[in-house]
Amino acid sequence: MKRTLLSAMILLPLAIFSQTVTGKITQAGSTVSYIEVIAVKDQKKQTAISDEKGNYTLKLSENGNYNIKLIQEGTEISSMNVVVNGDVKQDFFIERKNEKQIEGVTLTARKKLIERKADRLVFNVSNSVASQGMDGADALATTPLVKVDDNAGVSIAGKSGVSVMINERILNLSSAELVTYLKSLRSENIEKIEVITTPPAKYEAQGNSGLINIVLKKNQNLGWSGSFTTSLQQQTYTAFSNSATINYQNEKLRSSLKLRQNKYEKHSFENYWIEGAEGLKSHDDRRDFGDGLGANLSIDYQLGKKSNVGFIYDYGFGHSNMDIENTSDYFQNEIYTNTLSTDAEHRGKTTQHTVSAYYDLKFGKQDNKLSITGNYFSNNPKNIIDFTTTENSGNNFVVKSPSIVDYKIYSGQADLTLPYQFAKTEAGVKFTNFDNNSSIFYQNLNNGSYVTDPLKSNEFEYNEKNYAAYISLEKSFNEKWSAKAGLRYEYSTVNGNSLTSGEQTENSYGKFFPTAYVTYKSDESNTFNLNYSKRINRPGFRAINPYRWYININSYFTGNPLLKPSINHNFEFSHVYKGKLSTSVYFQRTLDAFGQVASLSGESRTSTFFNFYNQNNIGVTLNYSDTFLKFWEANYSADVSYMSTEVFATDALSKKGYGYDFDFQNNLSLNKSKTIQLILNYWFRLPSNSGNVYMDFAGNFTSGIKISLMEKNLQINAMVSDIFKQSRSIGEIYYSTGTHSYNNYYDARRLTLSATYTFGNKKVKGSGRNVNFDEKYRAN
Repeated sequence: MKRTLLSAMILLPLAIFSQTVTGKITQAGSTVSYIEVIAVKDQKKQTAISDEKGNYTLKLSENGNYNIKLIQEGTEISSMNVVVNGDVKQDFFIERKNEKQIEGVTLTARKKLIERKADRLVFNVSNSVASQGMDGADALATTPLVKVDDNAGVSIAGKSGVSVMINERILNLSSAELVTYLKSLRSENIEKIEVITTPPAKYEAQGNSGLINIVLKKNQNLGWSGSFTTSLQQQTYTAFSNSATINYQNEKLRSSLKLRQNKYEKHSFENYWIEGAEGLKSHDDRRDFGDGLGANLSIDYQLGKKSNVGFIYDYGFGHSNMDIENTSDYFQNEIYTNTLSTDAEHRGKTTQHTVSAYYDLKFGKQDNKLSITGNYFSNNPKNIIDFTTTENSGNNFVVKSPSIVDYKIYSGQADLTLPYQFAKTEAGVKFTNFDNNSSIFYQNLNNGSYVTDPLKSNEFEYNEKNYAAYISLEKSFNEKWSAKAGLRYEYSTVNGNSLTSGEQTENSYGKFFPTAYVTYKSDESNTFNLNYSKRINRPGFRAINPYRWYININSYFTGNPLLKPSINHNFEFSHVYKGKLSTSVYFQRTLDAFGQVASLSGESRTSTFFNFYNQNNIGVTLNYSDTFLKFWEANYSADVSYMSTEVFATDALSKKGYGYDFDFQNNLSLNKSKTIQLILNYWFRLPSNSGNVYMDFAGNFTSGIKISLMEKNLQINAMVSDIFKQSRSIGEIYYSTGTHSYNNYYDARRLTLSATYTFGNKKVKGSGRNVNFDEKYRAN
């Protein structure tokens, strides 16, 4: 009896949809991809979407007379009455007389650059004139709500530390490496960019700042394609980068090989001072320089009609160096006491390997999908810091501080998609293991030999295991209402061991992470969304590791092995009007938030991480995108927020205040063919407050010109960034013991000249399989 009941439960969903309509959609002898197919009977609708080869499959709950419509980009392009009695095969041939209509639809769609879905805002790059003929970093910078900065990385309005994905595969790179990698992409290969401010249960609960997903174009064209890009930057010093891409595709194989190389050098200044009973004035004159090489190989092979396997390997090697001249003046009750002058050389070398393999299988009449993925990441940075500190008295201290860090992360996951008519169901499980072993030594030069100081040295072993499972349901109730809800559970075990001090830490915790989305489309012009998600923000490995990173003999940065993750509750209500105006009101509650806290005791300045505050952040974001007079494409955004911080530990002061961010992007086509374009962009932040930090005005005015030659196969860009030298980092940090102030500039004013040449069949895009590997981000 139990077996019969179980069988009935399994087979019931399949028995309900026993009628199937299948076919192919073609036009002028070519297949038409991604057409929405809608079957209507007695005001009941059932839908499907054609695949890359134009094939579609409609599952129907009953026989009868149906009206089947084809919808392309929101407009009906064909309609046919079909009698269904069992399984039916029905092909659609779009006649040539409809081509003008379809072309007209495409032109109309270009004005609708923004779409609002249940859990994300979609920016259609392929419909944006301003986003063509540029690299991926520039295309991302034109996306509503998104800001790209060489030092700070990528951020969403009102949030920072955003993770970026390519076809849902996390790019686990540092801020500078991420921007370099994005520059190797071409905007012509990007279909759309999705801004996911409240990620659903399918994604890792890690991080409180949302996700950005760059979706590359796909098609079935065969052959070769490729591109080569070279870029020259002139700041205080000269820097350059090069990238090359080769794609090959046949009926079963899709492959891509990407090579990248860069060399950089820039001049920066950092000024830091502390006012209080114990005072400090510190000045850094810094030269950053380094180089990098990288390669990425992606292979996807179709085993059968419904299964495929893939392999992705990414290799990166580089040097990261700094020469720093630091002067630190110390005070007691505003009376000068001493000066430490330090000349330091930082030499770093890192080697990274990332391997991902996957297997995808579609099965059943519903085209259920099972995906199994394995990931491995290793990073082995080696650093040596040599510095000499001279006191006011003339005493010299010569120090060598070598360090070796070994990160290893591996994960395995399985995801199941069941597209039932009553709701699209997704479920999955995942396991991740983190290993972080590091050694840092502090060695004094005594009588010509370096002697290790055990009190300032440390060897640290760290292991973390995460177990996760999730389920989500997505349902369209009618043309106006749709909803999505999910629940994710994560259980973590953490073990830290300081071999030098003998200190050990053990911790384990499990938490549920719900997500919910409701969408209401009142008409073609207005779409409303209400979203909620709970997230966790686990500290990066460097924030946990207790090794010390010395500035001079008395000052250092260090991690805190007792650091706990913070929890975030995110609410968002948004409205999109005619695909042009997007308005979002958001509220974020952060519990047990952590950050760096600096303190000064005599001449010893330390900076480490603590969980020390809770925070409420409420704000509104506006974005307007439109095209004026056919040649002027504009994208304007503004974010205004109010933040309240409650400090419960350390001597940081609780603060309240407003934040103001604005971004104006303009692209003007100077000829009818739009092969010559003028860029005028300006972002700025008014004096704002965040936590216990006050930030002064900052801005960046960028202008340039883009020229397309050789039938757009050759793209030449010339851009000047930070023309008015406003991209400074100036502000104050408030503590009960005194105010800490900073004034930094990181050589943001620069001239960039770049050229990209594309060859072969440009419709061939190579492999672009979705692989999630979020955890690797924490190793940077």
